[in-house]
Order: sequence, then structure tokens, then C-alpha cells
Amino acid sequence: MQELLLKWAVVLLPRRTQAKLLPILEKILSTLFGQGDAGGAQRSALIVFALRVASAALAYIMQVFLARWMGATEYGVFIVVWTVIVILTVFSGLGFSVSLLRFIPEYLEKKQYELLNGLLFSARFLVLLSSTTIAVFGVSIAWLFSDFISNAYILPLYLIAVCLPMHTYTGMLEGVARAQDWQLKAMIPDFIGRPLLVLIYMLVALALDYPPTAVTACIVTIAAVWTITVLQTIMMEVSLRKVHHPAPRKLQIKSWLLVSVPMLAVDGFFQLITSSDVILIGLWLPPDQVGIYFAASRTLALMHFVYYAVRAASAPRMARLYHSNDEEGLKDFVRNTAQMTFWPTLLMAGFIMAVGPFLLSLFGENFTQGTPILYILIIGVLARASVGPVDALLTLSGHQNTCAKIYATVFVVNLILNTIFIPILGLYGAALATTLVIIFEACILYRSASKHLGLHTFILPLKRRETAINEAG
Repeated sequence: MQELLLKWAVVLLPRRTQAKLLPILEKILSTLFGQGDAGGAQRSALIVFALRVASAALAYIMQVFLARWMGATEYGVFIVVWTVIVILTVFSGLGFSVSLLRFIPEYLEKKQYELLNGLLFSARFLVLLSSTTIAVFGVSIAWLFSDFISNAYILPLYLIAVCLPMHTYTGMLEGVARAQDWQLKAMIPDFIGRPLLVLIYMLVALALDYPPTAVTACIVTIAAVWTITVLQTIMMEVSLRKVHHPAPRKLQIKSWLLVSVPMLAVDGFFQLITSSDVILIGLWLPPDQVGIYFAASRTLALMHFVYYAVRAASAPRMARLYHSNDEEGLKDFVRNTAQMTFWPTLLMAGFIMAVGPFLLSLFGENFTQGTPILYILIIGVLARASVGPVDALLTLSGHQNTCAKIYATVFVVNLILNTIFIPILGLYGAALATTLVIIFEACILYRSASKHLGLHTFILPLKRRETAINEAG
């Protein structure tokens, strides 16, 4: 197909433009029709990235409307309590949303269907049990310490806890779908369906004369999350039945948890690193400042989603290459993923720097204060993209404990820097602390991959660096 389309292009394109357009067309067709792991990863990354772009646009529109409807203060309150749920969702999942990406390809490759069936059953039960327990415990803690929490946050916290079990369950189902390389089924429910339903339900609430407050937003979010969970559960049940392999369930819960919990620590600390700044701003600054900061960080969504798209698409293939002991294939694949991550991220950085002030103005007049914050945060996103999805590589290659220690260290540094900078510099301090922490994170992740796996994950080729050193000597 690729050769046929190129032949047609030679016939149809004017000769003057063939020299410029044919290489570009060949690259596009290579991405769409390329064979092997790299070709498959590129296609998956393209699908994931397209969905991430669509979901980023939809989520951004949702946030803009919520901010305009609710005002900076109520919007800031809602953002804080929803961020709490996002963080607890990761810990409630017990790491299965990530470990499934390792176990399912392994069991399918080795035809261990009894373990596969046991894993799918156990993951659902354990995730629901864990998330429900944490939701009840969280509400109890909020009630016990209500005297120390601003009254504006109390009722929204109680309400939003209802989302936790279902939001965690959808995350686990996303992991099952990603492990099967069902990228559309993994992403559409939560990334497209949920923000769309929040918008629709919020419009209905406003039409029914409900006040545009954080409480109303929480109720709307509960309805959206539960609706999506029911629909996604039905969809995944139908899909799994089509590929089901009849075999008695074999349970290895202890072994699964021993692998999943360190992965939970990795994802948990990663989420804390990326979200704790919002919580900490809420501790020291008024809710409207939280809204401004969140609007700036949310504007970076397109840049973040390049990284997450490549990470989601490449994780199953990295696991397969590692478990098949294909060292050369893994090295080539890691090099490709670094290229696929950094250059599109750099392109997005230029775009966002140009249109960022306009995008922030959509939230409201006060939100343009976040423009300098946006520029500072861009540096950190580029630093993370420069080493590619190295955290997924370490986790799926059995070095999840090392990765967990790295993120624990990074989280401690994050807390220290935010605690020092936010009271002194306000929002600028939060942005500076977050950027410095991400640069630190990228450096130690790169060093760990080089030490434990002998892999070069930085965007610049190693040979070029060695040549430069020799020439300098």
C-alpha cells in the first residue's frame, strides 16, 4: 500500500514540488504503514496522540466554561478537591493500572491463560475494595480535621469522594485495554466521554437554576464519572469475551501485589509530583490563585500529551522486547521513543508560547496573570520529554523498586522546594519549584536507565557526545 501511494504521488504531484513533498509524504506513510515494533508504536502513538489532542481540547473547553461560569474562587475550590481525587485514584488502584501492562502481554506470550483469567478477576475485586475503603477513610479524616480545613472545601470533599471507587475502576479498565493494545477503548471513555458529560450535565444543572458553585460541579462530576464507568464496563466485558481463553482461574495475588505495589509507588509519587503543587498552593494562597495556576498548567496539556501518548503506545512493546531478550531491538526502540517524544513536544512548546496569553484570557480577565507561570513550566516539560518515557521502561523491565525510590526522592525534593518558594514567591515559586524538580527527575531517571539497563535515553545521540569529547581532548 505504501509503495502504491508513493507511485501515485509521483504521477500526480508537479515535478517542481516532488523534491520537497515526497520525503514528507514518505515519512507520513512510513508512520501509517510501517512494519515491526517501531512502525506499530508509531501508529499507536499517533492514535493516542490524536485522542489526547482531542481530549485536551475538550477538557480545556470544559475548564474554560467551568471557570467562566463559577468564577475564579469557586473554580479554585473545585480544582483542589478534584486534584485530591486524582491523587487518591492512583493509590486506590494498587498499581494494577500499570502492572497489567506487564502481566497481560507476558501471560499472552507464554499462553498462561489460567493466570490471565485469575489476574483479570482479582484486579477488579481488589481495586473496588481498595478504592471504597480509601474513600470512606478519606471522608472520615476530612470530618475529624474539619476545624483545620477551610469551610469552602468541606462539603465538596465529602461529595467528590463518591467519585473515587468508579474513577479508580475506570483507570484499571484502561490498563486492561492498553495491555491488549486497544488504544481507542482505553482512552475514549475517560478522556473524551467524561469531560463531555461534565459539560452537558453542568449545562443541565444551570438550566435547572442550580447555582454555579463548587458543590454543583462536584455533583455534576459524580454523575459523569458513574455514567462513564457503567458504559466502559459494558464495553470491556463485550471485548474481553471475544478474546477469552477458557481456563480455570489461577490466583497469585501475593506475587501480583509484590510487583504492583512498587509500580503503585512509582505512579503515586509521579502523580504527587505533578499535582501536589496545586494542593500546596491551596494551603498558602486563596482559591482564586489556585484557579489561575491550574489554568496555566492546564494550558500545557498538548505538550504533556505527547509524552503520555508515546508512553502509552510504547509500554507494551518495551515489555515484550525486554522479556524476549531482544537487546538490540530494545535499544533501537528506546532511541525511537525519545525522538518521538521530544521533537513534537518542542514544536508544541513554540505553539503554546505564541498562543498562551490568548488561551489564558479565555478563562477570564484575571487568568492572564498566569502567562509567566506558563513560560516557566514549559522548561520542565521539555526536560521530561528529553529522556522519553524512561520511567515506563524501568518499571516494565523489573526495576520498579528503583523507580519507586527515585520518585520518592523527587517527591521529597518537590515538597521542600514548594514549601520554601510558595510562601516567598507565590505562584512564581510554585512554577519554579515544579520546573526544577522535573529537571532533577529527568537527570536521575536517565542515570538509572544507563546504570541498570545500559541504555542511552537522552535525545542527543551518545556517539555525537563521545566524538565531541574526543575532539576536545
